[in-house]
Amino acid sequence: MFRYNILSMPSFAINTKTIDTIFNVIWNIVNLPQKWTLNIVFLDDDSIKNLNKNYRNIDKTTDVLSFHYFDNFNNLSNDDIAWEIILSESKIISQAIEYGLWEEKEFYKLIIHSTLHILWYDHELDNEYKIMQAIEDKIWIEVFWK
Repeated sequence: MFRYNILSMPSFAINTKTIDTIFNVIWNIVNLPQKWTLNIVFLDDDSIKNLNKNYRNIDKTTDVLSFHYFDNFNNLSNDDIAWEIILSESKIISQAIEYGLWEEKEFYKLIIHSTLHILWYDHELDNEYKIMQAIEDKIWIEVFWK
């Protein structure tokens, strides 16, 4: 299993055992080498808006941004930071209210979604959306319903 760092903690509770389970289920499905580090970071809306504008040319706040820094993970060490998931705490809270979820569950949903993006899954086209959604659903069921 790769390592991850939570560089800043949100105001709501998160469970690292659940995060571990999510990542284990993803690796069982995707099956990639697992030697690297992932950073999970919570930022304020202005900071995530600036990143969204600079990297995606979209001038608005978003719930999550995913970055992968290597196209090939084969020669990385455990200390290499290969990925970062940047989250907006306020968007997680507002979306949790909107979707009728606890903040923690919305966070897990975004971790699953953004990790799949880092692994080159996308949802721009209808067929891509169906594939990605099916994998997200499978992970959710495996983690929360078994």
